[in-house]
Amino acid sequence: MKVFVSLVYGLSLIGGLLFSIDSLAAVDLQGDYVQGGLLVGKTEPGASVKLDDIQVRVSDQGYFVLGFDRDHAAESRLYLTYPDGRREVRVLKIAQRKYNIQRIDKLPKRKVTPEKMDLERIRKESALVKAARKLNDARTDYLSGWQWPVKGRISGVYGSQRILNGKPRRPHFGVDVAAPVGTLVKAPADGIVTLVHPDMFFSGGTLILDHGQQLSSSFLHLSEILVKEGDRIHQGDPIARVGATGRVTGPHLDWRMNFHRYQIDPQLLVPPMEQKTAH
Repeated sequence: MKVFVSLVYGLSLIGGLLFSIDSLAAVDLQGDYVQGGLLVGKTEPGASVKLDDIQVRVSDQGYFVLGFDRDHAAESRLYLTYPDGRREVRVLKIAQRKYNIQRIDKLPKRKVTPEKMDLERIRKESALVKAARKLNDARTDYLSGWQWPVKGRISGVYGSQRILNGKPRRPHFGVDVAAPVGTLVKAPADGIVTLVHPDMFFSGGTLILDHGQQLSSSFLHLSEILVKEGDRIHQGDPIARVGATGRVTGPHLDWRMNFHRYQIDPQLLVPPMEQKTAH
């Protein structure tokens, strides 16, 4: 459900979405008002933007992004302070979603319940990922638009609750695309590489691409990574190859996205997959 929204001094609420009733917009938003959704905003250069308790980075041209978590509340507050001192608070209505339950059996026991010897490795790898996602500059690489990094059968969807070997685990925060090992992975949007790791405990070969303003993509279970940290990447550039590394039952790409501490649903940003998807 993609809409174009103008937030102004007077607004009306129709079907859970905010629509302008004034042609002089103070801020424009475009995207999905839904759990896991992402909005791209445009406001006056020099304005300050805050989403709930998150201070949002704004580019010199006034562009910014907003994201909503998997279990985001039904309302979010957008705080706007303009260069002339005007202040506004807007209530954003966030559509709630229902998620699938996925059962995955026959995983190696150690990958479901790590042994004590693995915990220190997992902590160190988690710290690397967190550090890679902390970059928060004014770049607006997300304005390049979005494309699928690889094509294939969708084998896992955002938000689904996974039961591994009969034990409930954390929800899945990405979209899985099944493809043969070695299939080329291309950048879904412009960005800068902030992490390259050949073999993490859970995610195997791991690559993180930052799109600006603390919005990033992660690509997991890779067999080969074709770029290095610090590389400037453009949409469509080859960046890696699909693998079956880490905690997997078969070869696929797990594409995830993060906005600050929130997990975003990548599937909302791209056109429908050309091939039949799993339910």
